[in-house]
Amino acid sequence: MEIKEFKFKGQTAFYRGKVRDVYTLEDGRLVMVASDRISAFDHILPRPIPFKGQVLNQIAAYFLRQTSDIVPNWFLASPDPNVAVGIACEPIRVEMVIRGYLSGHAARTYASGERTLCGVTMPDGMKENDRFPEPIITPAVKADEGHDEDISREEILRNNLVSENIFLQMEDYTRKLFQRGTEMAAAQGLILVDTKYEFGLCEGRLLLMDEIHTPDSSRYFYLEGYEQRQSKGEPQQQLSKEFVRQWLIENGFQGLEGQIMPTMDDAMVNQVSQRYIGLYEHLTGQEFQAGEYDQLHQRIQDAVERFLFIP
Repeated sequence: MEIKEFKFKGQTAFYRGKVRDVYTLEDGRLVMVASDRISAFDHILPRPIPFKGQVLNQIAAYFLRQTSDIVPNWFLASPDPNVAVGIACEPIRVEMVIRGYLSGHAARTYASGERTLCGVTMPDGMKENDRFPEPIITPAVKADEGHDEDISREEILRNNLVSENIFLQMEDYTRKLFQRGTEMAAAQGLILVDTKYEFGLCEGRLLLMDEIHTPDSSRYFYLEGYEQRQSKGEPQQQLSKEFVRQWLIENGFQGLEGQIMPTMDDAMVNQVSQRYIGLYEHLTGQEFQAGEYDQLHQRIQDAVERFLFIP
């Protein structure tokens, strides 16, 4: 179900992202509404995925709470299953992508013969989905439109996209977050393959922003059977958005000019929805409690207004 734009009291700005709608309030808070839109190859697919927004928001809130002891973050509360309220920050354009395994974009780069990604050298002799000796950080620059662009540490500092002190802190936080995420995933029988983190500044303080460890920002494999599948050269079983990308590729779409995006049928939409719900349950160890869906827009409106404007 598509969520329409809200109008909140004290609202000073509105931004519609690929999957989230962000409202800035005059008191310095943000209201982030997770929609059921789904994107791949930097394009929004025609049909929304039921409960995807709730899954993303609740996974992100769970991990933000579980990592606040090692990294300060923007999150304050979740007054509705699809909503997070937090501190408004000045976003840093550099996304911190960290990879523990040769998968996705890294695997495609490797298969092309390249052994360097974002200035980081990848070892020879690896197979797709092999584990790196140590996780590698491969940053990207957020683009206003189109694909985000790979960038090296040296380019970031040379172009003064962020100060060296702040970037070193971002690197440190990224490694600590990935380690915590890896441990939590393993406890639930999953492997955190790769993910990305976004940071911002609030009164000079570096804060973790947006979502973390969700299927929109991360890739997960099932831990059980990983070694056997890898030794046989078989595809890994994964819970991530990569299977959506693969479906699009198989149907002739990679976001390139002139390509027509296919539309999912009801069966595929339901399959994607169930995969998102399954990931929530795997990651948190909790049963998914679906929010009331028929009046989704009104439900969110009422919950946010109650939370923000309690006398």
